[in-house]
Amino acid sequence: MSAPPIFATLGCRLNAYESEAMAEMAREAGLNGAVIVNTCAVTAEAVRKARQEIRRLARENPGAPIIVTGCAAQTEPETFAAMPEVARVVGNHEKMQPATWASLAAPDYGTERVMVDDIMSVRETAGHLIDGFGRHRAYVQVQNGCDHRCTFCIIPYGRGNSRSVPAGVVVDQIKRLRDRGFNEVVLTGVDLTSWGADLPGQPRLGNLVRRILKMVPDLPRLRISSIDSIEADPELMEAIATEPRLMPHLHLSLQHGDDLILKRMKRRHLRDDAVRFCEEARRLRPGIVFGADIIAGFPTETEAHFENSVKLVEDCGLTFLHVFPYSARQGTPAARMPRVPGPEIKDRAARLRAVGEAALAAHLAAQVGRTHRVLTEGPRLGRTEQFTEVAFAGDLPEGTLLDVTITGHDGMRLAA
Repeated sequence: MSAPPIFATLGCRLNAYESEAMAEMAREAGLNGAVIVNTCAVTAEAVRKARQEIRRLARENPGAPIIVTGCAAQTEPETFAAMPEVARVVGNHEKMQPATWASLAAPDYGTERVMVDDIMSVRETAGHLIDGFGRHRAYVQVQNGCDHRCTFCIIPYGRGNSRSVPAGVVVDQIKRLRDRGFNEVVLTGVDLTSWGADLPGQPRLGNLVRRILKMVPDLPRLRISSIDSIEADPELMEAIATEPRLMPHLHLSLQHGDDLILKRMKRRHLRDDAVRFCEEARRLRPGIVFGADIIAGFPTETEAHFENSVKLVEDCGLTFLHVFPYSARQGTPAARMPRVPGPEIKDRAARLRAVGEAALAAHLAAQVGRTHRVLTEGPRLGRTEQFTEVAFAGDLPEGTLLDVTITGHDGMRLAA
């Protein structure tokens, strides 16, 4: 009997979600003995790591056909088709179609080596109904693609334009997940705050959040993943203020702290907009915690521009910092702009990470002695409502909500 397919997933949480859906489709199609690599294209380094992973998997699985999919496969199909280790290259739209996996499972293993169509022609996103991605926290894809064209970003060319999963489909899936015992659901997408723009009546994300909480009254915790703060609608802000089951943690796509660089990035907000949003959200929900993506070393960035990003950490009260050293992506406008020298990019990223580590340590120290409700993710690990990791002194039952008292921290996570 052939071995089940092996999946290797690189990149974002959405990719991990989609790998679960693909695994289910591959099983149903009877695809065995293959290796599937779900790639990321967010940086040139991500593409390099994908190629490295493919070569490693080929060495470890001699004779197994390797199928490459994901954002890097969508944006650079020829790169992977040229690799002798690769049997098939499958696009981001094709990878979510059961017919694709039936074709790949056929005795002649299909006829097309590259199965990548124009992602910009895709107009709908199906709700891929996987009942249980993650053991204790479930992720539900409600949106895909992006209509914006930030000058540094290749992702719209890998994911296509924005498409939304209808609210009724989302609610039904969350009901099923709750029936299976999940205590927390996370809404995820590529550009989450654009949800609904392509649906009848153009509902906003806040409407979806309120609808989920109303229609699934026994769901203890609802969380939303990364959002564009400038696109947060009034109903979402009202939900932040009034819905205790909506978790007090937001990850913000800020990218920089200097207005000139933000304009060169073609972002839709300025520095003051970001600060004002954080102040308003904190006023509405005291104790809310923010994470943020920030790029260090964007083309034309001076030391003064960079210092504005450093100051943004304090001005917005950021706790969880995701720092990205700028990486040029061929085909994006930023790749044609005057570049910051590589060593300076590396140095600035390191300095910004140090600021982020200090901000996290200050947050952790402020929690000592407090009681937090924690969702246990393992016998000795869980997360607070603010998404802060907590390590337990002894084993606890997994997948449960417990009130614990914080006794200390190690600079990275709390102890209870």
